[in-house]
Amino acid sequence: MVHSRPSARQSAFRPDLPLVLALALMALLWIAGGASMGDAMGQVVVRAGAWAVLIAAILAGPRPAVAMVRPVLFLLIAAIALPLVQLIPLPPAWWQALPGRAILLIPGEPVSWRPWTMTPGATRNALASLIVPAATLAVLAQGNDRVFRWLPTILLAMIAAAMLLGLLQFSGAGFNSPLLNDTPGVVSSIFANRNHFALFVAMGCLIAPAWAFMDREALRWRGPIAAGLVVLFVLTILATGSRSGMLLGAAALALALGLVGKRLRRRLARAPRWVLPTLILAAVVVIGGAVALSFAADRADSINRLIALETGEDMRSRARPTVLAMIALYMPFGSGLGGFDPVFRIHEPFALLKPTYFNQAHNDFLGITLDAGIAGAALLAAGVIWWLVASIRVWRAHADEAVQLARLGSALILLVLLASATDYPARTPTMMAILVVAGVLLARGGRASDSAALPS
Repeated sequence: MVHSRPSARQSAFRPDLPLVLALALMALLWIAGGASMGDAMGQVVVRAGAWAVLIAAILAGPRPAVAMVRPVLFLLIAAIALPLVQLIPLPPAWWQALPGRAILLIPGEPVSWRPWTMTPGATRNALASLIVPAATLAVLAQGNDRVFRWLPTILLAMIAAAMLLGLLQFSGAGFNSPLLNDTPGVVSSIFANRNHFALFVAMGCLIAPAWAFMDREALRWRGPIAAGLVVLFVLTILATGSRSGMLLGAAALALALGLVGKRLRRRLARAPRWVLPTLILAAVVVIGGAVALSFAADRADSINRLIALETGEDMRSRARPTVLAMIALYMPFGSGLGGFDPVFRIHEPFALLKPTYFNQAHNDFLGITLDAGIAGAALLAAGVIWWLVASIRVWRAHADEAVQLARLGSALILLVLLASATDYPARTPTMMAILVVAGVLLARGGRASDSAALPS
């Protein structure tokens, strides 16, 4: 039997596996990737799906471009190495010499080997969670330019869909996902934490304007859609009741202006000089008016919670001295990744006892330092320094497509860093994946900027 060869037109429509895998992974994260706790049902779904994506990428995907993602790869390898080292069993004399381990000794019981971490189960869970960023990095390393051009659209679609679900919750529909450990009645959409959802929506305020200017031919219809989405994103942040979300939303709007300001001026170069200031003023009036109307209608829960806040009653500020004392006690090795909750209960003063529990340090810079000691702080510092150096490079470079995407990645990472000062967003699978996406965009644009260092 003679088989006819496929024509060039037929072969051009072959599926792009990295793009398909990226879409599948992001869809999976949207459905089940919004919880940080290890016992959430969504963790099982997301990790199993991430393993499937990683295996498919290894077996059937193209050869990865490791050079384009090398900084992110090194940081991820170091992040995986930390819990692995903490899980290595140590002789009794070794682990007893570590700070704060005396409480692990049980009178009358033989002393056996045990790992560096005080909470082996929690550290194993922390290690298992890294399959999500590993799968994301593997897919992006195999991706071509087409995949990276699609990333802002994919992220914006995820955020817009999450916003619609959040507004549905705000309307009183009472939707709560069985895959998340979310709180009934709280507007948190696909996340278990309203602050994480507010950060996600704030990212939409940043991505939407950048997405609108990615295609000059489509700007006429993308522009109005992006403007409408930004207004809805701002109103959604107010509806979440997240105090930090308001600050992140304002930061995202300022960063968005930096991303598209020059391109907007070029677009209006032939228009009268008053057009650009008028557009900016109109945007401020529309967003400010929407916020004012939301507050007047008693729909701005974030503002209401900010006004009602009393510092002495804020659990985060009250627990901060205890967390700092724990860091000093467990230095330089840390108490073990993922084990904040049980370790904090050991040191929790009676003044902080209440029916609910304090699950995280609500400052991931302090939380990582407590969990992983000097090694964790050094890895965190290395990541921040790389982000800062790469960001300076891409913001000073000539603004081609790769550099514009890199600037978007830089701004997304900044939002996560700001949010991490009061919360722990990077511990959720969805935010882990977005951090990897942002890091790869930044690394990829940084390499492109090496050959295009002219100021834009």
